[in-house]
Amino acid sequence: MTVKNFPLSEPVLQALQTSLSPERFSTYLRAAGGHQEKALRLYTRNTALSAAFYGPLQGLEIAVRNALHRELTARFGPAWYDNRLTGLNPKAQDQILRAKRDVQREHRQSDPPHVVASLSFGFWVALLGKGGNSNYEMILWRPALAKAFPHARLGRKQAHQQLDYLRTFRNRIAHHEPIFTRHLAADHEAILRVTGWICPLTRDWIASHSRVPTLLAQPASADLLF
Repeated sequence: MTVKNFPLSEPVLQALQTSLSPERFSTYLRAAGGHQEKALRLYTRNTALSAAFYGPLQGLEIAVRNALHRELTARFGPAWYDNRLTGLNPKAQDQILRAKRDVQREHRQSDPPHVVASLSFGFWVALLGKGGNSNYEMILWRPALAKAFPHARLGRKQAHQQLDYLRTFRNRIAHHEPIFTRHLAADHEAILRVTGWICPLTRDWIASHSRVPTLLAQPASADLLF
């Protein structure tokens, strides 16, 4: 893995702390025992690892979205989100309405491919939840969504727990939060495992292109490119 040593003089350190904000930088400074240069290299490493996780998480999200969409289409029709038989709860209905508005605002056709692509990862994960008064277990999971995971024997609760865990991890990265204290090798394995529930070949493809294991093998002090 290529590393780049950027000279961290005192003026550079002060300028970067200002740009990153003292509040954000304090997390890394505490982890580095108050050593400014080590803290900044830790910040760089955190950014590099976050960037590396983007590819595997993207692969997982798209695989989940398409698998759930496929099974909902088979059960309720292509525009399943407009079919009352899906029993979507009010929150899900609001998210669909916003997705339709986003599509229309961008002057795109408000058809299933565009609407589905506009729905967030959180929307899809929530379809595996309890559903509140809608009882997603009986309405969605048993007749449709369980089939989205043909390579695993699991219940709705297990599927939801794993994907909600990864949704939270994804959001930390999307919001530029620290991830360096996590067991990142386990996070990477969870992404691959859940993708394998849907399609083992897709899992293997993601694993073969992932930069995460290589970055994790680099010394913690390395100033990694991202």
